Amino acid sequence: MEESNIPVIDMEKIDCEEGECKKLREACERWGCFRIINHSISETLMAEMKKVNEALLDLPLEIKKRNTEVIAGSGYMAPSAVNPFYEALSLYDLGSSQAMHNFCSQLHASPQHRKIVERYGEAIHGLAVKIGEKMAESLGIVVDDFKDWPCQFRINKYNFTPEAVGSTGVQIHTDSGFLTILQDDEKVGGLEVLDSSASFVPVPPFPGTLLVNLGDIARVWSNGRFCNLIHRVQCKEATKRFSIATFMLAPRNRNVEAPEELVNHDHPRLYRPFIYEDYRKLRVSNKMHTGEALELLRLS
Repeated sequence: MEESNIPVIDMEKIDCEEGECKKLREACERWGCFRIINHSISETLMAEMKKVNEALLDLPLEIKKRNTEVIAGSGYMAPSAVNPFYEALSLYDLGSSQAMHNFCSQLHASPQHRKIVERYGEAIHGLAVKIGEKMAESLGIVVDDFKDWPCQFRINKYNFTPEAVGSTGVQIHTDSGFLTILQDDEKVGGLEVLDSSASFVPVPPFPGTLLVNLGDIARVWSNGRFCNLIHRVQCKEATKRFSIATFMLAPRNRNVEAPEELVNHDHPRLYRPFIYEDYRKLRVSNKMHTGEALELLRLS
């Protein structure tokens, strides 16, 4: 899969052009990722959010550590033996004004930074809901509860040193949730995705666009129709690299399972119903980071 072949979805056309919805479905089925243009996040807001990202991740360690977890992986992530060049700050439940307030307060965000994070959070959450609805629509399903699916927001920093060049910034993985919207660093590349020939291909930055990739829950929810994208970040140059990810996770307080409309004689149910948090724990406890844990939930 060459980078130029990653599908591009025009969010202004998707409401009125049937072909754009069909293209979205094909992107979900064949690639598990697509780039979106003409979305609802202005380039000005994206640039402002990147500056906030840099400022917050440059805070002293003792302040960053105040970003505590609500669920596993939803607080400050320090460099580790597995990902020594990577750190992140995270906010669980982007749609909650209280969660947003707590996140900004933990990090002593200035009033201006708080305003930018709130504006960006509201816009990106709305975009995630719309993409989820359009993915469902592409399969002929009307789903009205995506607004209640919790989203996790994560700002990332890679401290790439000269010795890091050629090594992995973040290990090979799939995302555990439904979909991820990524605002990548517009200047520094490194993201690579696994193509149909089992080769990693680079996804260079494309300013002003956002990249969407599908996680394990999308595969289960679609009853195997959609791909969960395997990807990684490689260090290409000795520099700092920043990105912003929004993860739409899974249904709140109920089972993850394919809708009845996607289960029939030709498409029997592939996975038993499960709670998302149990699945996350299954992935971690079995050290299965590329979707293999789904096989433990597959129906015979």
